Amino acid sequence: MKHAIINTTVHTGDEIITNGVIIIENGTILSVQKEIPNDIETIDLQGKHIAAGFIDIQINGGEKLYFSQTPNEETIQDIYDASLKYGTTQVLPCLISSSHETILQGIEAVRNYMQKHDNGVIGMHLEGPFLNPLKRGAHSIDQVRKPTNAELEEIIRLGKGVIKVITIAPECFTDEQLNMLLESDIQISIGHSTVTYKEAQVYFSKGIKLVTHLFNAMTQFGHREPGLVGATFENENVYAPVILDGAHCDYAAAKVAYKLKQDKFFLISDATFLGRKVENFKWDNFDAHLDNGFYRNDDGNLAGATISMLEAVQNAYNHLDVSADEAIKMATSRVASAIGLENQFGKIKTGFPASFVQFNDDLSEIETLNFLKHP
Repeated sequence: MKHAIINTTVHTGDEIITNGVIIIENGTILSVQKEIPNDIETIDLQGKHIAAGFIDIQINGGEKLYFSQTPNEETIQDIYDASLKYGTTQVLPCLISSSHETILQGIEAVRNYMQKHDNGVIGMHLEGPFLNPLKRGAHSIDQVRKPTNAELEEIIRLGKGVIKVITIAPECFTDEQLNMLLESDIQISIGHSTVTYKEAQVYFSKGIKLVTHLFNAMTQFGHREPGLVGATFENENVYAPVILDGAHCDYAAAKVAYKLKQDKFFLISDATFLGRKVENFKWDNFDAHLDNGFYRNDDGNLAGATISMLEAVQNAYNHLDVSADEAIKMATSRVASAIGLENQFGKIKTGFPASFVQFNDDLSEIETLNFLKHP
């Protein structure tokens, strides 16, 4: 059945249409126009704004389950259900550094889930295990390792169509191994790495255009060695995602990054859990407890985030001196472009999913408006 969403300001991702009309059917956008068709059921947004739903490419858990601990369809459902509460309609569940067996379980779970559910779970993010132990952060030292050709080949083969992003420390790879990834359909993101500025630029020249949580677990900008942060700032092709919670990245640093990166700057949650309902968590050598609104481990270090994409967007509007439309783009069209899915997600456009957020002028009220099949 067709519906028309009316009486709304439409933020398409390309333009802003006052009093726009969105025609949807069976979870898909049919058109964006100015006229209201006759004999069609209408959904009146009463003057609110509307944009595409948020995309989170790095989320570790839902309200109660953690994907790396229980890499199954129940956890994926928990992540998706929880995300919908906070404006996120497309997600990549993130599996952090784990055993080879666990990685394959995660791939299989996401593949099976996607085959059963035509909703907003669009793949997975594999963060590790091929990271530099010196920049492992909260990842278990027992799981962080260098790749072997056999392990990498199996992950690429079985992860085809499922793994959309893989975070690696490229300095831990041979040229042959890196080429294996570059020739796959997986977006490579540099993170948990000690690469220098010059080394990073070499890797970027090979086609890598993404880093993982800018500023965190990477070489910092210095006046003698600009590091991975400096290389990201300088290279106009590289996307820079930020955990905008004020702890993983100070708002002043994020403002500088935005001024330098502009349309390559976007938001992620990197949420350990959403909703701050899980106060204490332990899995393998990973531990996290809620401390003044942030997850920290027993050593006092940050252990993943508590922020949702909704909060990240609000923080962008309130702290980065950007418009509401610009803050929304940081969680929608920019994210899709960063992972090569700009022709499928992140905009209000013919053929795109009918999954939206509705919001007021200052983004203080944001609600999900989702017409995709659920669960």
